[in-house]
Amino acid sequence: MADNDDKNLVEGEVINTSAEPAPQVEDSASPKANKKKSSSGKGLLWFVVIILFLLVIGIAAAGYWYYTQQQAKEAQTASQQSDTQRQLQSLTEERTTLTAQFEEMANANLQLSKDVERLKQQNTALTQQSEATLAQLNTMEGRRPADWLIAEADYLVRMAGRKLWLENDVRTAILLLVNADKRLSSLADPSVLPVRAHLAEDIQTLQQLNPVSQTQVALALTGMMAQIDNLPLDTFEKPVDVDAQNPELSESTDDWKENLSKVWRSMVDGFFTVKTLSGPIEPVMSLEAQFLAKEQLRLQLMHAQSAALQGEKGLYEQSLQYAQTLIDQNFDLSSTSISGFSQALTNLRETDISRPIPSELAAQQPLERLLDTRVKKVFGEGASAL
Repeated sequence: MADNDDKNLVEGEVINTSAEPAPQVEDSASPKANKKKSSSGKGLLWFVVIILFLLVIGIAAAGYWYYTQQQAKEAQTASQQSDTQRQLQSLTEERTTLTAQFEEMANANLQLSKDVERLKQQNTALTQQSEATLAQLNTMEGRRPADWLIAEADYLVRMAGRKLWLENDVRTAILLLVNADKRLSSLADPSVLPVRAHLAEDIQTLQQLNPVSQTQVALALTGMMAQIDNLPLDTFEKPVDVDAQNPELSESTDDWKENLSKVWRSMVDGFFTVKTLSGPIEPVMSLEAQFLAKEQLRLQLMHAQSAALQGEKGLYEQSLQYAQTLIDQNFDLSSTSISGFSQALTNLRETDISRPIPSELAAQQPLERLLDTRVKKVFGEGASAL
């Protein structure tokens, strides 16, 4: 506060000095003027000192403020560097952790690969051991004399195939397969159970086939073909003239008039014939047409017979249908024999002759392999002739 009062005093003195200029007097003339001049020089000096002091204080304050700002910037920079260092350290730690996990997974993968390879080797060893054991078992089983029953069963299966494919005899084939199964069951050996399972499958398949005998159908058609010649055709029949007299001449001389009349009538009837008929007029079939109609019917029945033996259902039904058409067109439908013949054709046409016979028996190949391992290799190739 004293500095401010001095400053104001000095300023007042300066102002007063400038406002009221001192009278121009000589120094030596007035001591009071010298005193005022000395006071004015001191005030100016104080003013300069105060100004310098204020400048120093301002410079010091500016320096302090600059120093404070620099310290704050350095602290902020240090804090940022510290944060960056911490983030870098965190990233380094995460990288180290990921590297360790990757190495751990690589080691685990390597261990798994080793385990898989070891299991493969164990599996291969077990497979070889199983094959060796099975070979030893087959060798031991083949030394039993009862294994000749396998050869008998194989022979019965072969015969069943021949009956089935060459003769279409399903019933006999089933009986042969049943006997083959009995031969294998008498062995009391569990190793033949897979073959018996295939035999049971074949038996069941054959039992589910159509039970209609194709041979019986063919024989029925043969019997019908033998009746074709006796079937009445739908032709015009010459009516019987009830008024006609006996054309034979009498040997008695008393009947000369009647004999003469008969001779005359026979001569006239050879030129003209007059008859009275009632009913619709129907065409007359020639002998060739009658023969052709019966032969066509016989041919269609032969086609149906061949289709029945071969199991061709479509051709069989088509042939019988055409045979029925021929009967409707050419034969006398009012006749009881034609009615019975048509009914027999209808029954045969409704008979299912289809029989999808399997092309191979399921038990044939397994039984052959069993025969090779247990009979032929032990007792020699002499069993191959069976």
